[in-house]
Amino acid sequence: MRYLLPALLLVALSAMLMLRGYVHSEIQADHRVRPPAATDQVPEEILQGGPVIDTRGGRTQSLSVPDHRMVLTFDDGPDPKWTPKVLDVLAEHDAHAVFFVTGTMASRHPGLVRRMVDEGHEVGLHTFNHPDLSYQSKERVDRELSQSQLALAGAAGIRTSLFRPPYSSFADAMDNNSWPVARHIGSRGYLTVVTDTDSEDWKRPGADEIVRRVTPADGKGAVVLMHDSGGDRSQTVAALDRLIPRLAQQGYEFTNLTEALGTGATGAHARVTGFELWRGKAWVLLVGAAEHTTDVLVIGLAVVGVLVIARFGLMLLLSAAHARRVRRRDFRWGDSRRDGSPQGDSRRGGAAVTEPVSVLVPAYNEAKCIANTVRSLTASDHPIEVIVIDDGSTDGTARTVEDLGLPNVRVVRQHNAGKPAALNRGLANARHDLVVMMDGDTVFEAATVRELVQPFADPRVGAVAGNAKVGNRNSLIGAWQHIEYVMGFNLDRRMYDVLRCMPTIPGAVGAFRRGALERVGGMSDETLAEDTDVTMALHRDGWRVVYAERARAWTEAPETVRQLWSQRYRWSYGTMQAIWKHRRALLESGPSGRFGRVGLPLVSLFMIVAPLLAPLIDVFLLYGLVFGPTLQTALAWLGVLTLQAVCAAYAFRLDREPLTHLVSLPLQQLLYRQLMYVVLLQSWITALTGGRLRWQKLRRTGAVGAPPPQTHWA
Repeated sequence: MRYLLPALLLVALSAMLMLRGYVHSEIQADHRVRPPAATDQVPEEILQGGPVIDTRGGRTQSLSVPDHRMVLTFDDGPDPKWTPKVLDVLAEHDAHAVFFVTGTMASRHPGLVRRMVDEGHEVGLHTFNHPDLSYQSKERVDRELSQSQLALAGAAGIRTSLFRPPYSSFADAMDNNSWPVARHIGSRGYLTVVTDTDSEDWKRPGADEIVRRVTPADGKGAVVLMHDSGGDRSQTVAALDRLIPRLAQQGYEFTNLTEALGTGATGAHARVTGFELWRGKAWVLLVGAAEHTTDVLVIGLAVVGVLVIARFGLMLLLSAAHARRVRRRDFRWGDSRRDGSPQGDSRRGGAAVTEPVSVLVPAYNEAKCIANTVRSLTASDHPIEVIVIDDGSTDGTARTVEDLGLPNVRVVRQHNAGKPAALNRGLANARHDLVVMMDGDTVFEAATVRELVQPFADPRVGAVAGNAKVGNRNSLIGAWQHIEYVMGFNLDRRMYDVLRCMPTIPGAVGAFRRGALERVGGMSDETLAEDTDVTMALHRDGWRVVYAERARAWTEAPETVRQLWSQRYRWSYGTMQAIWKHRRALLESGPSGRFGRVGLPLVSLFMIVAPLLAPLIDVFLLYGLVFGPTLQTALAWLGVLTLQAVCAAYAFRLDREPLTHLVSLPLQQLLYRQLMYVVLLQSWITALTGGRLRWQKLRRTGAVGAPPPQTHWA
């Protein structure tokens, strides 16, 4: 189900967007209009005849409306704004008309088609997508007719025998290109209706001018061309309200076409039943779903836009505040001014932390990289003991460490029980009150441990997050993760530090007070993100959790898509588990309540909701590039990319990182980000379906050896 549901969701979303594009004439739309041609192949009786052309059954007949009969016709609708106004005027004056609807508009606004039929008006076809049929094949013409009839069946349960070709005008304008179309239309059982009185209301000449143009001379009958869609039709509505009573006083009747021609006994409509009726209803239902889908997507896009901008804004502002605070020359951890209090002396408290530290290294089959990890620790400039907890490795990890013969390094063996159990075992064997935890594939700089424990000068600090960096960044996927670590994780940690709701101490580099861990029960195995779980527990217990930017650790990031997928799937699902586990903090008081009402919403919005909705940016990018408006869509996406680039550049500057890796940022947004979307979606599905995810060990290569040269901080 974790694979099937995302695939089905993607297919359904694509189908809905394609359907919307089709019924909005964004797919298969053909706006070409053929210029006038010769008329030598058109029968004279058609060119000189009336506005109704009957070529059914091989006939060549022209019909006109009798005197004192007026057939008002409206093209291009139904329009949700103007068609109801036209219908209201017709109902007020007890007049009938013919509405030549397009299949696209009838599909999108079926209720208006039902109203037309219920109020006694006739409905004719005006094709589905409004192309010039003289350019189209017979198969395309038939498809335009059948799809329009399908829309009518779904909207009002009828089919019609009336048809008006797009871009048509008077009978004498029929030429050698349009006449074959009229004959083909007749062979399919339709009357072709053109006009003999054109209001030209689309030019918006004014209501009085429209009335003048459509008023017949000497009481003659007329088929009047007007529009109820395609733009502002306020003048059409106003002209209609004046025209009908004025001509009614002159003895005119405003009737349907079949009534005016004397064929009203049969009418233009036929009821649709059975399978055709249900096909039509299903079509209208799907179109409605597609319309609502895009409405929901637009709302989601607005939400994610606000969240993305809010997150970037907060990261920039609060990260800058964090950097200014911790980089002051007189800054000391434990200084009362850290909280913005005007009292306090920077010389009081905040003394350097020099007490020894226990470093716990949980390891399972880390033989390829454990030697590099341990050697980097023994080069530390802070007094430490190193405890490697071998969690049932089968590749000789413990033996590798023992063979190194390094001082102050111990190996503790246990049967395979998982990382939380290994960390708790190490905690039980630790000799010191300050404990650093790291992964078996990570290397520390000489100053990392010292920098990591300095915040414990503040007795309120229970845990410290270090600065995890990607060591194997030379590959493309490594460079993308490097951008993510610097821009996403580390800017986030600065922001959360200022807001006092740090959600995660990274497993690669974190420090804890032993007493704080013991108060919350140590490392829990109830979630797959034990680092997030324990961090939230510390917040709820009243401890401060801070970020030490200079405590750098170089970790081996996944080098294949499969490994990256496994890692992020576990992270995402574990974060959801941790949020759910600590949900009661929302209702509690004290420090727990503060974290619940500040930290949990922020983590949920920025780490779960926003990434889940973020694909909408790319969905609309593709939709806009394919269906338009292409330029505006591309500019909007470039605007989002520029905002991300600004944040990334600032993050790299804060971390003293070269900007060269940002060259791959656009490609990361197009490819890498999509993978993260699917991972998060699968995590949601796993959670909602009650699935369980097991710990998945990543294959190590030992690519990260010694840490790179240290960066000097200003």
